[in-house]
Amino acid sequence: MSVVVKHRRYVPYSHAHYAGNLVDGAYALALFGDVATEVCIQMDGDEGLFASYSDIQFVAPIRAGDVLEVTATVTRVGNRSRTIDVHLRRGLPGPARPVRVGGRGARPADRRGHTPRGPWSYLCPTDRSDSEETRKSDR
Repeated sequence: MSVVVKHRRYVPYSHAHYAGNLVDGAYALALFGDVATEVCIQMDGDEGLFASYSDIQFVAPIRAGDVLEVTATVTRVGNRSRTIDVHLRRGLPGPARPVRVGGRGARPADRRGHTPRGPWSYLCPTDRSDSEETRKSDR
C-alpha cells in the first residue's frame, strides 16, 4: 500500500526568531510530525509515535513568508512500524516579486528548493485493542 500525504503551509513572521527572518529547524520537524500523523491515521486509523530517524539534512534555510510543501511517502510497512520518507520543499508558484503590505514583504514564491528531508520511522498501532493490551502490560 503506497500512501502519500502532502501539506502546504505559509510560515508566519511570528515564527521568525533569528536575523534575516530565519525560522528554526524545529518548525520543519513539527511539520514532519503533522504529515506522519496523517499517514498513520490513513493507514491504521490511529495516531502514531515517532520512533527514530536515520538521517536529516537541513540543506536550505526556511524564512518567514515562505510557503512550504511537506510530502510524506510510506516506503516500508512492518507489523507495527512504518518507514516514511519526508521532504519539505520551499516555494510554490506565485508572484515574481514580493508583495508589500504595511512595509513588510512576503518572500517570492518562485524560490523553489528543498529544505529538511530524511527517512523517519513511526510506530503505528495496527489494532486498537492490541495497543490497549500492550499499554496495560507495560504498567
